[in-house]
Amino acid sequence: MGIGTGIALFVIGAILAFAVNVDLGGVVNLSMIGYILMGAGFVVFLISLIFLLRRRQSVSTTRAAVDPVSGEQVTRRTRDSNDPLV
Repeated sequence: MGIGTGIALFVIGAILAFAVNVDLGGVVNLSMIGYILMGAGFVVFLISLIFLLRRRQSVSTTRAAVDPVSGEQVTRRTRDSNDPLV
């Protein structure tokens, strides 16, 4: 679910809450369903936005040195990441 899904849920909920005037005999209240969909769309939008803005931050370090025994250049790369899954 992404930002588009959140916006779509919000729009569908707004249509049900404010634009549809259908009487279903008290079985289902479409206005309440519309408000619930609007709330769910807002929550999905916020969660998607938080995940989008929380980018993976990583630091890459390269160190070069000369091996004193063989005289060859040795390159060492390390990667530090704040993401626990990497």
